[in-house]
Amino acid sequence: MAIRLATDVPNIVSGSIPPADSFEHRYARYPWLAYAHILPGVVYLVLAPIQLWRGFRDRHLRWHRRIGRVTLVAGLTAGVFAIGFGAFLSFGGLLEASASTLFGAWFVMSLLVAYRFIRRGNPGAHRRWMIRAFAVGLAVGTIRLWIGLFESLGLLSFRDAFGVAFWISFVLHAGAAEAWIRVRPEVNGALSPASTVR
Repeated sequence: MAIRLATDVPNIVSGSIPPADSFEHRYARYPWLAYAHILPGVVYLVLAPIQLWRGFRDRHLRWHRRIGRVTLVAGLTAGVFAIGFGAFLSFGGLLEASASTLFGAWFVMSLLVAYRFIRRGNPGAHRRWMIRAFAVGLAVGTIRLWIGLFESLGLLSFRDAFGVAFWISFVLHAGAAEAWIRVRPEVNGALSPASTVR
């Protein structure tokens, strides 16, 4: 985030637009779209771990609910704009755009389903869908690690690494979420029936 701001703010303030084929071009040309995704995304990634922390939830249920509303709005905002930014302004071409669209939609849907279940009084299903959403949200961080790995090993160029890194990160994170849900299906210390895993 700090690196992104340090790069983008001077361009935005000065009105200078980097070349169209550069990575920074999208952020300087469409800053409102980029930061409508980035800023709420940061809020979501900071608050979501607190929401998933059982100790905090059990001791401060009222705060859990209040923070949950902020987390939900931040996540939905970040997810919707991520789909738009990734689908139409992808740096890595069709491969990145397809991953951004598919998993962005999965992220948004997971949040909405989680909200629906908690409104219906089903905390077990709510927790599972929140885990799915959080896992996909975290993938944004590991994408950069894959890009760095591919570049350092000389396997892919910076641009070509994007689409591959997006798919690998999102698939691994989504798979890890499903594995975690099945290994740790408990809710508030009580095991949920396996049949309720959705």
